[in-house]
Amino acid sequence: MKRLISCTYSIDTLCVELLFSDGSWIVIDTVAVENEFAANLYQRSELDWLLYNKPLEYAQLVLGEGLEEYIRGAQEHRLED
Repeated sequence: MKRLISCTYSIDTLCVELLFSDGSWIVIDTVAVENEFAANLYQRSELDWLLYNKPLEYAQLVLGEGLEEYIRGAQEHRLED
């Protein structure tokens, strides 16, 4: 079973990079995700907050297909944290 070793957001590539114990990688292009799911500046800001503060949660939402629900149910106070 593959085990997640690291999950980081790279500001240079604008990608979330997940490294697994078997040496495999998953790279999530955050620009493509925002273009697909974020309909306005507020939603993009929510995704940016998640990227900078909780990249693993971001990756889990993208890979688990829960990003739409997150955006629809986003709470405004997250931007103040």
